[in-house]
Amino acid sequence: MNSMLVLVATLLWSATALAQGLPPPSRTAYRCELDGKIVYSDSPCLGAEKLELQPTRGLNKSSGRVQVGADVQREHSREAFAEAVRPLTGLDARQLDQAGRRTRLSPELQQRCQRLDRELPLAERQERQATTSLARQEAQRQLWRQRKAYRDGGCE
Repeated sequence: MNSMLVLVATLLWSATALAQGLPPPSRTAYRCELDGKIVYSDSPCLGAEKLELQPTRGLNKSSGRVQVGADVQREHSREAFAEAVRPLTGLDARQLDQAGRRTRLSPELQQRCQRLDRELPLAERQERQATTSLARQEAQRQLWRQRKAYRDGGCE
C-alpha cells in the first residue's frame, strides 16, 4: 500500500516537472584541480571535492516586497506538495523530485541508481579515511567511476 502511495505521489510530482519541458538543473558541482588550476564543473573529475549548491530563490526589493519568478513559484508549489505527502511517502522535496525524474529510467537503471545511492557515501568515506597516497588515489578512482556512472545513468 505504501509503495503505491509513493508511486502515485511520484507520478504527480513528475508530471509537474515534465510540464516545464526543461531538465532540472544540477545542484551538485565538483571542485577539481587540473594542471594546478581550480576548476568548477557539474561533471565529476578525479579527486574532486563535491559541492552542494543552493540556487537563489528570488529578489527582495528595498520596499520589502518579495519578487519571485514563475519557476520559483512552481518550486515552492512542488515543495508544499512534497511536504503534504511526506507522511505517506517518507520522502522530502528533493527525494521526491529525484524519484519523479527516475520514473523515466528503465527498471535496470533505477536499480543501478539505488545501488549507487548506497555505494557513493561509502566510497566518499573511504576516500576521506585513506591513510596512504596510494590508497587515496585508488579510492579517488573508484569514487570518480561511481560519480560518473551516477551522472551518466541519469540518477541525479
